[in-house]
Amino acid sequence: MRLLAEHYVLSTDQITSALFPSRRSARLRLAQLHQMEAVSRFVDVTTGSGQHLYTLGPLGAVVHPTQFNDPNSAGARAPRTSIERTERIIGSRRLPHLLGTNQLFIDLLGYARTDEHARLARWWSEQHTTATFAAASYAAGSGTGVQPDGHGIWHAGGHTVGFFLEHDNGTEPLGTVLRKLRGYEQLARYGPRYPVLLRVPGRRREQHLLDALAGVPTAMPVATGLHGEHPAGPAWTLTTDPGLRRWLHELPSDHGPDNPATNPHRFTDTDLSGPADPEP
Repeated sequence: MRLLAEHYVLSTDQITSALFPSRRSARLRLAQLHQMEAVSRFVDVTTGSGQHLYTLGPLGAVVHPTQFNDPNSAGARAPRTSIERTERIIGSRRLPHLLGTNQLFIDLLGYARTDEHARLARWWSEQHTTATFAAASYAAGSGTGVQPDGHGIWHAGGHTVGFFLEHDNGTEPLGTVLRKLRGYEQLARYGPRYPVLLRVPGRRREQHLLDALAGVPTAMPVATGLHGEHPAGPAWTLTTDPGLRRWLHELPSDHGPDNPATNPHRFTDTDLSGPADPEP
């Protein structure tokens, strides 16, 4: 329920991968939660898979009253009921984008279940990340904020890497994608210097991005990757070193200055000793 409160919607397969030993056990538990009205469900019409997609139900909304309510607008009025919230998600033009964004983090959660030394220590939604770093931007006197599709902290192979995700479905001009990097350039002056992951649907679009960024200095590392490749593995190409595919934990990462005003959520290695679930 906490994941649904933060990230709006998850499919049966995504919930299974993140939390359950089998699809059958997930479906049985989800059926119980649906009967209790802890979750709501509807058939996935975005992929043709026919599986259910889940959102918070009436009971879930009581347990998590501060959930994010509208994937299209962070400033929208709060829904009067959980049914209205679910309708906003079902009807959102961003539903396929939400599922694609969430899949990267689900894949990392699933990987961590098979490797005791790996962990997704933080998983923030777009609205959570945007709100947090907008406040930091204001404190730093910067007029530019960031609006990534998600933010995470990944630990594997003895390394901890923070990252910002830009999930690209190939529907925006390349110039629009590249302009998103300006906010990260500003953030690097006072906050974390995490790699920006540009995840795209095909190699041709990836190559266009690499060509556009060749020789362009960036304050933050920028890496490209493909939707179909597992994000924990050697799926990432740094724009500064396009000849090599790197594992996620091999990307350069800097948690930034220890300044409570401009970097209030600075991650430290002691945070890895906390709960196993991703930090909300």
